[in-house]
Amino acid sequence: MKLNRILAIVVMVFAMVALVFGVVFIAEGIAKYKLIRDRMEVERVTLPLDPDNPSVMTQVNDAADAQRAADIIASHRRAIAPTYQDLLSQGNGRFDPSNPAHLTYAQAMNLENYLYLAVAAFGLVQVALAAGVFMVVTALALGAVGTVLLRISPA
Repeated sequence: MKLNRILAIVVMVFAMVALVFGVVFIAEGIAKYKLIRDRMEVERVTLPLDPDNPSVMTQVNDAADAQRAADIIASHRRAIAPTYQDLLSQGNGRFDPSNPAHLTYAQAMNLENYLYLAVAAFGLVQVALAAGVFMVVTALALGAVGTVLLRISPA
């Protein structure tokens, strides 16, 4: 029956589309992972991430290290003031860049946000990679189904 052949071809076209999209997602995920890691290495953010050996500085270059580093910085920042509003209430109610506590707080907030953004970016890369792998697996399954349909359909 001709309808079976058409269905087989349509399924195989969907398989090819899924394969192309899957490869693109995987390639982009790998490229963005390398970009994020390389940018973090250029910045050379190092922190004592090993609680058993606080004198050893570890370079932050993955999501787990970035999360731990951001959490450490957040705890240090909160030691200056629990919230930004509390920081402002220590002065005249406004940010004062000449006040060392205000300046340190703001710098800690910037670095903390940079690290949390890296954690989010690494997470998004993992989602893209997982989606790409799923698309490739789906493409293989659709290709197999299309091949079987093509073989069992009469000429």
